Amino acid sequence: MSQPRWLTDEEQRTWRDFSAAVGMLKAHLETQLQQDAGMPHTYYELLVVLSEAPGQVMRMSDLAIATRSSRSRLSHAIARMEAAGWVRREACETDKRGAFAHLTQAGLEALEAAAPGHVEAVRTSLFDPLTPEQVRQLGEISATIIDQLTPRCAAAAAEELERLEHDAAGT
Repeated sequence: MSQPRWLTDEEQRTWRDFSAAVGMLKAHLETQLQQDAGMPHTYYELLVVLSEAPGQVMRMSDLAIATRSSRSRLSHAIARMEAAGWVRREACETDKRGAFAHLTQAGLEALEAAAPGHVEAVRTSLFDPLTPEQVRQLGEISATIIDQLTPRCAAAAAEELERLEHDAAGT
């Protein structure tokens, strides 16, 4: 077994700062959305993704992948959003195990009401403190990390989907 490649002091500081910044930013945005719009960030993200989908509808498995959500977490969120009237779930006619999530007019209105405060919170907490060059660098760094992690995350999502389909088939 090979030895771990320990982080240097600079890498350790950078990792801890990055982790703290991401955690604080997520907590700040969660609080803002809860206080101003009465919804968690997860619901906001789901509304955004559905609003941008063709016909404002997506297959639940695709929505789970697009939002990096487990199917059980997504199902719970969609059930709560359905109770609020923001989405409508519909069975897939060609695949009885599949379902679609449709954004409703009420969901679109909830998104449109929440968006200005959320955008302002993102702007003031993330972009305003940075120079234009730092924003560009942050974009490049984020894209590099996403590119490196996407194959791993896609493989894990495919394994989860295969496991769930296997369980649903009862085999």
